[in-house]
Amino acid sequence: MILKEWELRGRKIEVAICDLTREKVDAIVNAANEKLKHGGGVAWAIVKAGGYEIQRESDELVRKRGPVPTGEAVVTSAGKLKAKYVIHAVGPVWRDGNYGEDELLFKAVYNSLLRGDELGIESISMPAISTGIFGFPKDRAAKIFAKAIKKFLEEHPDTRVKLIRICHLTRENGEIFVRNMEF
Repeated sequence: MILKEWELRGRKIEVAICDLTREKVDAIVNAANEKLKHGGGVAWAIVKAGGYEIQRESDELVRKRGPVPTGEAVVTSAGKLKAKYVIHAVGPVWRDGNYGEDELLFKAVYNSLLRGDELGIESISMPAISTGIFGFPKDRAAKIFAKAIKKFLEEHPDTRVKLIRICHLTRENGEIFVRNMEF
C-alpha cells in the first residue's frame, strides 16, 4: 500500500507498506552488515525467501574483496525472489550521532541507487536502512533518505531508474518517513 508518492525529475518516489521479499521490482536493497552475514532482520528475511544462494554469493564476495565498508553497497543475484538483484547496503549502527552516522547512511542510500544505475534497472525497493536493529532514529533517517535520493537524481539525470520505493513493514514507520521526507 502506497502511503505517499512524489515525482522528482520525472522519477517516482514512494513510501509504502510492503514486504520487501515480495516486491515486483528489478532490485531490492538489503540492510546488510559488513561481513554480509544475513542472520537477522531484513537480511535474514531476504535469504529465507530468496534461498541460500544469496548467502553463498555474499560469502564469496566477502572472501574475494573483504568486508564491505559501512556506506558501501554490493550486488548479488536475487535467488528465488521476484527481483533480479539484491543490492546489499551496509548502513551504520547508531552511536548517538557523533560517529559520522548521517554521512554513512547517506552513502549507503546513494550507493544503493548508484549500483542500481550501474545495473541499468528501472525499479528499486529498499528498506529503511539502519533504522531497525541498527537503531538509527527513523525521523532523522527519512530526511537523509530524501537528501540522498535528490542528490542521486541531480547527479544522474539520465538514469534508467524510474521508481524508488522505500518499503516499511508497518504503517507507523511508513508515516514517520512520510512526515519527514521533503522533495
